[in-house]
Amino acid sequence: MTPWEIKGRELVNCTCEYGCNCQFDALPDKGHCHAVAGIQIEKGHYGKTKLDGLRIAAIFKWPGPIHEGNCEAIAFVDEKADEEQRGALLKIMTGQDTDPFATMFAVYAATVTKMNPPVFTKIDLELDIDGRRGRIFVKDYIDTKGEPIHNKTTGAESRAQIVLPNGFEYAVAEIGSASSKTRGPVQVEMKDTYGQFARLHLNNHGVVRS
Repeated sequence: MTPWEIKGRELVNCTCEYGCNCQFDALPDKGHCHAVAGIQIEKGHYGKTKLDGLRIAAIFKWPGPIHEGNCEAIAFVDEKADEEQRGALLKIMTGQDTDPFATMFAVYAATVTKMNPPVFTKIDLELDIDGRRGRIFVKDYIDTKGEPIHNKTTGAESRAQIVLPNGFEYAVAEIGSASSKTRGPVQVEMKDTYGQFARLHLNNHGVVRS
C-alpha cells in the first residue's frame, strides 16, 4: 500500500436523531441513511504527495441500513488540488490503500452500488468543533449548516459527546444539530437531525490514537 495519513476536522449530517443509532451498532432510526460530510485536511500526505489545506466532501444515500449496501454516492474534491492530489484523495475516499474496513472511507465504499463521477470544485467549509458550529457549501450541490443542540425549554446550548475507543472514524465527536439540502444526482434533505463535529487523524490502518 502507498502510505497515507491525514489530520483534520469534519462535519457530518445524517437523517438519524441526535444520538445516531449507527454509532451504537444499531439500525438507523428512520430505516434508511442519508448523509452529507465535509472534511478540512489540515495536514496530510499520500506517499510523497502533500495534501495540506485541501478539502473534500461527499453525499451518501442508503435506501436501508448502511450494512445492507445499495448506496448511491458522489465525491467532491477541492478545485485547488492538482492532478496527483486529486487522484490521491479519491483513492483515500474510496478505501484504496487501506486495511479492510479500517476507516469510514473503506467501510462506506464497500457499500456503494452507484458512484457518480467525482466533482472538482470549490468547497466552502466552516468548522468549529468545540463550538459545534459549521457549514458545508458546494455551489449547485450541498448546503449544510450545523449548530449546537438547544434545550427545548430554555434555549440554552446543550453539549454531548460520543467516545469510540475502537471506532473507524474518530476517537471523540461533539454532537450537535444540522440541516442539509442537496441538489444534483444525489438529492437528500434533513432538518435538525444528527450533526457530528470531530477532529480526525487517520492513516492506512485506521484511527491514529495518541
